[in-house]
Amino acid sequence: MTARLILASKSPARTRLLTEAGIRHDVVMSAVDEPAVVASYGAIDPHDTALLLARAKAEAVAALDDAGDGLVIGCDSVFEFDGEAHGKPYEPEVAIERITRMQGRSGILHTGHWLIDTRRGGSGGTLGAVASARVTFTRMTAAEIGAYVATGEPLHCAGSFTIDGLGGAFVERVDGDPHAVVGLSISTLRGLLGSLGISITELWSPAALL
Repeated sequence: MTARLILASKSPARTRLLTEAGIRHDVVMSAVDEPAVVASYGAIDPHDTALLLARAKAEAVAALDDAGDGLVIGCDSVFEFDGEAHGKPYEPEVAIERITRMQGRSGILHTGHWLIDTRRGGSGGTLGAVASARVTFTRMTAAEIGAYVATGEPLHCAGSFTIDGLGGAFVERVDGDPHAVVGLSISTLRGLLGSLGISITELWSPAALL
């Protein structure tokens, strides 16, 4: 059976990861209200929050006509720092406050993955997993923090940083799967597919095999 992967995310970083890994996929964006989803479940830890949001995104897209006869993967990342869950800061003031506290220290980035098989004749399976990695930041000057936030890059990233963009200059070390920090663990995706009896090699694009 031919497998079609559908990424339930508008994240350029996630689709770039899949493309660079040679995995053909389509993108169908979800319209999930993340704060509302989290609020409906009350107090849950950052690890479970990442999985909850990934599932909400996957289920929202799986219910659309565009996602018929495919494998829908939803992802969401949450940064855990000082016991708190940090999603996207959105506001410059929030990003500056967070990065100022984070610089020179470590936190854990949790990326939830949820896979749903909507293929005709498929398993109909639905399952998820979380990939986590510890991220250690360098010391930063106030000028560097201000300049980084002014670029706008950290405002729409979990934890107010990236490792695959300008923020990579301020990441000293990653302990764990670096793909999880970018937003989608290819090895975790492989494991989820395998649990449904699907080899990731079925998703390799012809161009990647040249």
